[in-house]
Amino acid sequence: MSYQDVMNQKNEIMRKALQMNYDQFEGPGIGFDYEKMMASSGYTLEDVIRIQKENNIGSTPMIELKRLSAYARKFAKPGYGARIFLKDESQNLSGSFKARRAAMSIYQAKKLGFKGVIAATSGNYGAAVAALAARQGLKCIIVQECYDSNGVGQPEIIEKARACQAYGAEVVQLSVGPELFYQFLVLLKETGYFNASLYSPYGVMGIETLGYEIAKDMHEKEGKYPEAVICTNAGGGNLTGTARGLKKAGATDTKIIAASVDLSGLHMASDHDFNLKSFTTGHTGFGIPFSTFPDRSDVPRSAARPLRYMDYYGLVNQGSVFFITEALAILEGMERGPAGNTSLALAFSLAQEMKDDEIIVVQETEYTGAGKHMNAQISFASDRGVELLMGNPLDEKPGKNLIFPSSGAMLKHKEVSLDHLRTSYLKRYQETMLFHSDYEYLALELKTTIEHVKKLMEDLNEAKN
Repeated sequence: MSYQDVMNQKNEIMRKALQMNYDQFEGPGIGFDYEKMMASSGYTLEDVIRIQKENNIGSTPMIELKRLSAYARKFAKPGYGARIFLKDESQNLSGSFKARRAAMSIYQAKKLGFKGVIAATSGNYGAAVAALAARQGLKCIIVQECYDSNGVGQPEIIEKARACQAYGAEVVQLSVGPELFYQFLVLLKETGYFNASLYSPYGVMGIETLGYEIAKDMHEKEGKYPEAVICTNAGGGNLTGTARGLKKAGATDTKIIAASVDLSGLHMASDHDFNLKSFTTGHTGFGIPFSTFPDRSDVPRSAARPLRYMDYYGLVNQGSVFFITEALAILEGMERGPAGNTSLALAFSLAQEMKDDEIIVVQETEYTGAGKHMNAQISFASDRGVELLMGNPLDEKPGKNLIFPSSGAMLKHKEVSLDHLRTSYLKRYQETMLFHSDYEYLALELKTTIEHVKKLMEDLNEAKN
C-alpha cells in the first residue's frame, strides 16, 4: 500500500469501484467513443428525471432578476441590457445542483449492490452524496482537502464538512497535496465502496436535466430559448451536463458560456497558496486545467469535457463576486453562496453587451451558511494578509488583494481565448503521429474543425522550433 504501489493500481481500483469497463470505449489512436460511454449507463433522460423527482430534486424555480437587470441596464447603451434570469438550484435537496449528480451515482451504487460510497470533494458535492446516501441507507465517506500544513482550514470548506457530517457521512480531512488522490484510492481498495465520482457518466447525466429544465422553463415563460446560459466552471461537469440537456431540449442555438473566478498566479496544490484564495471552487485553478486536460480526474475517461460545448469563457475577480452577492441580497432579497454568484457576476457584465430583448440565464445557485458567507470569507482573507481595496476589479492580484468595484459600472470581466485553451490541450500530442481519425476526434473535443486543429498544431510546432 505504498504510494507508488497504489498509483500503479489506480486504473484497476477505479474500474472495480465503478464496475465499468472503460476499454470498450477506446478507439484507434488517441480517441475514444464519448457518446457510447455516456449511453453505456442505460438510463434515458426520462429515467433520470424520475429518479431525481423521487429524491426531491429538480423542477427548481426559474426567477427573473428584474431589479438586478435594471441595475445592469443603467450602465449599458440605449437598447442594450439583457434580461437576467436565475435557476434557483438552492431549492434542491442538500442545497445545490450537485444533488442532481449525486442522485444518479447513489442510485447506481444501490442498484449494483454496493454497501457504501466514497467521493473526493471539498465542495457541495460531498453534502449531496452524503444526503442521497442517507436516503438510500448506504455508508458514505467524503475525502476532503481541507487544511494547509499549519492546520488552518478555510471557513467555506469547514462549513461543507459540517454539512456532510450532518447527513451522517464520515469525513476524512487532509492537508493540501498529492495525498488526497492516494488516500481516496486506498479507501476505495480497502472498503470496496462505489466511486461516486463527479466525472462518471452518472455524475454528468444528472445535470442534463438542469439544462433540459432551463430550455423548457424559458420556452414556456417567454416563447423562446435563452440567447445565453452561463455555467460556473471548475471540473467541467456542470457546463457539460447543462449544455447536453439544453441540446436535448432543442436549444441548439443557445450560447454556452463558462465563468470562473480569476485566481491567476495561485497554485492550487501549493501549501502556501491554498488559503490565499477566497473561493474553493469555480476558479481558474480548476477551470483551466480541467478544460485542457479533462482526464486528470478520478476515472479513466472523464465524462466532463467542457471544451466540447463551450462558446465563450469569461473571468471575474473575487471582489466582483462579493459585490454581486451583496447586490443579489439587497436588490432581490436572495442570499446565496459564491458558486452561482460567480456566473451572476459575469452575467451582470455580459448583459450590458447584449440587447434588451435578449435573455441570459444563470443556471444555478447554492445555499449559503456561516462558513460560506461573504463576511467569513473576507475576514479569512484579511487575516491571511490579503489587502482589501475599492477600485478597478481587473487590477486585482490574487493572493495579494481583493478589489471591490465601487459601483456596478466598475464590474467588468476578462475573456479567455478558446484557442489558447485548445492549444494547451493539444500540447500533449505534439510528439504523437496523428491520423485522420485522431483529427476527427480532436475536432469534436475542441468544438472546431479538422482544419483548425491542424492549424493550431502547426503553430505549436513552429513555436517549438
